Amino acid sequence: MAAWTAKDIPDQTDRTFVVTGANSGLGAETARALAGAGARVVLACRDVDKGKEVAADLGDNAQVRRLDLADLTSVREFAADLADSHETVDVLINNAGVMAVPLRRTADGFEMQIGTNHLGHFALTALLLDRISDRVVTVSSTMHRIGKIDLDDLNWERRRYDRWLAYGQSKLANLLFAYELQRRLTAHGSTVRSLAAHPGYSSTNLQYRSESLQGKVVEFVTPIIGQPARTGALPTLYAATAPGVEAAGFYGPGGPFELRGTPKQVRSNGRSHDETVARELWELSERLCGTEMLRP
Repeated sequence: MAAWTAKDIPDQTDRTFVVTGANSGLGAETARALAGAGARVVLACRDVDKGKEVAADLGDNAQVRRLDLADLTSVREFAADLADSHETVDVLINNAGVMAVPLRRTADGFEMQIGTNHLGHFALTALLLDRISDRVVTVSSTMHRIGKIDLDDLNWERRRYDRWLAYGQSKLANLLFAYELQRRLTAHGSTVRSLAAHPGYSSTNLQYRSESLQGKVVEFVTPIIGQPARTGALPTLYAATAPGVEAAGFYGPGGPFELRGTPKQVRSNGRSHDETVARELWELSERLCGTEMLRP
């Protein structure tokens, strides 16, 4: 793949994108690039004020709507509000996330990382899927490689909590979800495509919220080796807009160790392709979220 940049995004006029977590970092850069290509962009943000600051620079095609992925009531309200507007969504970008935070619970009692990064996006996708016409892009991480899905204790109620393993579990869940979503879309004869992306090592505010000793180390090295957020957003933008992308494709930076660089198709680990775990995680997610999607 030749070096692909935001300048290569095809014209997105008359297309609508929902970007979660678009008030800062990768989400904000994703929204800026899409709006620059002519798209209508819904900035789905927990912090509406910060979202409005981003949207102010994007023109009339940007709108901000409140979405707190750590609260399923908020997810349902966001989806209902979008339905009331009768707006079709061409592409949903499941971007928002938290990383390596101390043990906390969402409004629904889920461990914060699996609750925000996976379950919130699972519920959102389920509630919006009948309005989506083109693609669902779910943002994962190279840290999926340290993850393991514990279906008996997904929310860390019995295990000793480890913030990094919890993050890895949530990012592995993102990939299992993206691949299983494509299998089910195909089985249902849908033309909607599910893809995944990861930003490599990107300098965003995500690295400054882990509240740990390891987090302090990450804070120190990130400005040195991390790529700018606008570059980190490119794999997501490629997955969301490039013609000819593969269904269930996974896209990340093309540089050494996938840490930085322009997008290319990359591989995820074997655990992410375990169809039995993916199916069981899907069914558990439906029960936890109170939603159903693409049942067999």
